[in-house]
Formats: sequence, structure tokens, C-alpha cells
Amino acid sequence: MIDVLNLALPYFGLIFLGYACGKYKRIPDTGLAWMNFFLIYVALPCLFYRVLAKTPLDELNNIPFVLATTLATYAAFALAFATGMIVLQGRMGESTLAGLAGGYGNIGYMGPGLALSTFGPQAAVPVALIFCFDNILLFSLVPFLMALAGAERKSLLATAYEVLTRIILHPFIIATVLGVVSAALHVEPPVAIDRLMQFLQNAAAPCALFALGVTVALRPLPRIPWEVPIIVVIKLIVHPLIALVMLSLLGPFTEVWVYTAVLMAALPPALNVFIMARQYDTWVEQASSSILVGTLVSVVTLTTVMWLAKTQKLPLQLL
Repeated sequence: MIDVLNLALPYFGLIFLGYACGKYKRIPDTGLAWMNFFLIYVALPCLFYRVLAKTPLDELNNIPFVLATTLATYAAFALAFATGMIVLQGRMGESTLAGLAGGYGNIGYMGPGLALSTFGPQAAVPVALIFCFDNILLFSLVPFLMALAGAERKSLLATAYEVLTRIILHPFIIATVLGVVSAALHVEPPVAIDRLMQFLQNAAAPCALFALGVTVALRPLPRIPWEVPIIVVIKLIVHPLIALVMLSLLGPFTEVWVYTAVLMAALPPALNVFIMARQYDTWVEQASSSILVGTLVSVVTLTTVMWLAKTQKLPLQLL
């Protein structure tokens, strides 16, 4: 257990350090713009590219794993969406954001660094696959449902074009595609370029976690709406359980792949939930609360998942 705490606490320590700095030094959140740009467009793409470029191509062609993890994310989204429709009396726009909070974990900022540190380089491929296909799923679902709800004042054709553009041009997706192509063609960048990307890769996790803490600190939190705890339970407990069930049904998979998928499913709600809530001017307070409460509670739940995985007490199959 001490080994797991030694592994997990530095990650949460970076989050809470960023949170403390954000509370102490009241710099406007516009100060995070360059940090977020560095993470999304430079550091994290380098991480995905370097890992995938060094991975044998046959490991990337795992359709059952993609189906299992993507269906688990969809199920968590659907359950949180249904909860929102009940609690919020059928308001589809707000329920869509509730679904996003229940299904979309922090797979960009927290996921890669935490999984690679816990399970080693073997976790890189499942992390990249989960990231790509979860984003494709949720970046498609949310604009479509918001258009149906009337929050997006665009035609369905314009919405579909915007969704497709966001997916294709997302830097993480581009980096993943380039990594797969490099793996297939056995492309090796010059030593100097590779070392530069390694520096950037190593900066990704610390910067992302600190920025996460600062961003949460700057979010308004006047109260915690009573539907938020239900959404947090779905994200932190129900989602990883669904993932384990789906992996059992569509497996078997190797130990590292199962444990990585469960860990990724157990991550707290992503910052993108708040960003999209503010974009649509819907469910903003609840989105902020979900991220803060989910991140705090995940100190216990995520550490528990890591301990179960590291001690091999987490079952590879439930069925």
C-alpha cells in the first residue's frame, strides 16, 4: 500500500499544489491560456506520438478492446444522461452536460501520466486507444444532443461538419495517427528531434496536473447541487465497474490492458465538461462542482483502484 501511495500522492499533490496556488495568487484564468495551449498542442501530442511510434503495429489493432471501453463510456454517459433527465425534469441540454460529466474522465491530463507510471510503457497503447475513441464518441454525441435540445443554433448539417472537423483536427488525434503511421513504416525521427519530444513528453503530466488544480481553484463553487453526487458516483464507481464487465464479455485481454482500462474509467470528470458547459451557457455551476467534488473523492477511489491493480486483487474477469 505504501508503494501505491508513493505513486499516487505526487500526482494528487501536484493537483492540490495547483489548487492552493490558484486560491492564494488570484491570477485571472486567462493566465492559463498559454499553459493549456502548451499541453494540448505540444506536450501531450509528443507523448502520444513517441509512445505509439515505438509500439508494434499489431498491438494497435485490438477492435474488441476498443468496443469494450467505448461501450462502457457510452453506458456511463447514458446512465448519467438518464439521471439528469429525471432530476432536471427533462431538460435535455443540462442532461447532456450531466451525461458528459458521468462518462468523460480526465483522460487527457491525468490519464496518460498516471497509467504509464502505474503500469509502465505497456499501458501506452490502451491509453491512446481509449483517448481517441472516447473523444470521438463524446465529441460527436454532445454537439448532436445539444443541437436537438436547441442550445446549438445551427443546422444538423453544420453541426455534423463542425463535429467532424473537431475530431479530425484535434492535436491528440493527429498525433495518434502520425504515431500509428510511424509505427507501420518504422519511421525514426532524428536524434535531436526525438530528444526534444522526450523533454516535452516528460513535461506533460506535471504541467497538466498543476494546471488542473489551478483551473479547479478558479471555478466558482457557491453550492453543490444535489444531483452532482449522483453523477460523481456514476463516474468514479459505476463507470469502472461497467468497463470491467464489458472487458469480461469481449475479452480476454492481458492484465495491463484490463487494469489500464479500469483505471482510465475511474478518472474524475474532465475539465472539458466545464469548458463545454460554459460554451453552451448551460449547467455551468454543476459542471464546476462535478469536477471539484469528483477530483477530491477520486483521491480515495482512484488510489483504491491503483492498489487493487498493483496487488493484483482486481479481477481480470467478472463473468
